[in-house]
Amino acid sequence: MSASFLSSVHLELRARARAAFTSLEPHGPSNDAQLKADVARLGFYPYLVPSAYGGALPKLDVLSVCVLREELAYRNAAADSLFAVQGLGSHPVLLMGSEAQKQALLPKVAKGEVLFAFALTEPEAGSDVGALSTRAERHGEGWRLSGQKRFISNAGVATHYTVFARTGEGPKGLSAFVVPADAPGFRVSKQMELLGEHPIGELVLENCEVPDSARLGELGQGMKLALSTLDVFRSTVGAAAVGMARRALDEAVSYSKSRKQFGAPLSELSAVQALLADSAVELEASRLLVHQAALTKDQGQQRVTYEAAVAKLFSTEAAQRIIDRCLQVHGGNGVVKGAAVERLYRDVRALRIYEGASEVQRLVIARHLLG
Repeated sequence: MSASFLSSVHLELRARARAAFTSLEPHGPSNDAQLKADVARLGFYPYLVPSAYGGALPKLDVLSVCVLREELAYRNAAADSLFAVQGLGSHPVLLMGSEAQKQALLPKVAKGEVLFAFALTEPEAGSDVGALSTRAERHGEGWRLSGQKRFISNAGVATHYTVFARTGEGPKGLSAFVVPADAPGFRVSKQMELLGEHPIGELVLENCEVPDSARLGELGQGMKLALSTLDVFRSTVGAAAVGMARRALDEAVSYSKSRKQFGAPLSELSAVQALLADSAVELEASRLLVHQAALTKDQGQQRVTYEAAVAKLFSTEAAQRIIDRCLQVHGGNGVVKGAAVERLYRDVRALRIYEGASEVQRLVIARHLLG
């Protein structure tokens, strides 16, 4: 396994996480409430906030988050989602929150006392964020939010939702608000079942009342805030893909050595060796692209839109191919419900869609090239 971008601090973190996350190995259907408690108990949320607010490091270190997501996704995709969306939902507070908002919320994020969700997507606004229709209107000293959100990870288990709503027209007409789960007029209307196990659902806001202190940043900064947050966390989606692909390859290597066909282990068949070799090459390339994007951000580059798009596109598409090959190595045993590669086959598919579908990443990359 390549570690060329990892410092001794990252290597130590990886070793601790690898040992800790063995306890998250799925043994049957996921229980979202129990998983929420288990992930918080392991104590890695401090890597999502700076030390000034109870975090582990002086500033958010994207490469550390990538290390953690790779190890989480290797064991349990639902646990990885909980952890990642805690960061995705709370990062807008770090970027544009007032000092009072940061002091009130970020230490609780680090302790796992609150769990965030990132409420951007709507029934008619997915990749086209500009089509967002949830509205926030002035009401006395505060705001009333009305609209629907869909495909919101951590829905139902989150205590706080970073909600993006329209306060004006056009791209500069979006603003962001932190909405507690118990806010009047707010409810989770539906828990959704996906191909892979994932805490996700739909939200309804019906004249949901929040004070002005719930607003993040100035009015009209919502689009900038959303894109800046995705810039940071998009490369970590690639890290999750690497973790899933690595697990699949480990499973395939082990299975090919133990499974005998035609009087010899599968691993002696040249066709199987080719599947494993191609997977190893794509896995190494994926990890290097992910770590490069993360390190570019950590070294101070303001925007890493291009680097993150390259890393997410390549690693998620490669992970789909790797897991498919590794399932093929298992033959019929690979499609038996409950097999590790069967679970990975379902879990990996969403990564090519959320936080910017592969088609969107290609547009981002092409536009960068064309200036």
